Amino acid sequence: MAVEFGERTMVRGGEVVAFPLAARASDVDRCARELDRIHGAAAVRYWKSECRKLAEQLSALGLREDEIQNEVLEFQAEVQIAIAGRYQEPAARNRSDSRP
Repeated sequence: MAVEFGERTMVRGGEVVAFPLAARASDVDRCARELDRIHGAAAVRYWKSECRKLAEQLSALGLREDEIQNEVLEFQAEVQIAIAGRYQEPAARNRSDSRP
């Protein structure tokens, strides 16, 4: 039997399973919005802080260091995709509007 704890973790027969960081859509969107808003050293500080917090959460759940690193890297990739997507939609709309 699985017991759910919030959106992010489940316990199955005593085993804790972390919800993948990259699938945390609200966290991905929040980070993408913030990184789009701030720049330079402030953006670097924010990004490092967010990644550290996520890594600490996973560590507290008992994930191994290599699993944590993979999860954070996948999360970072999703945030980068989200940031790029914020600019691709208007560009795609402009291209299609200019074609006959």
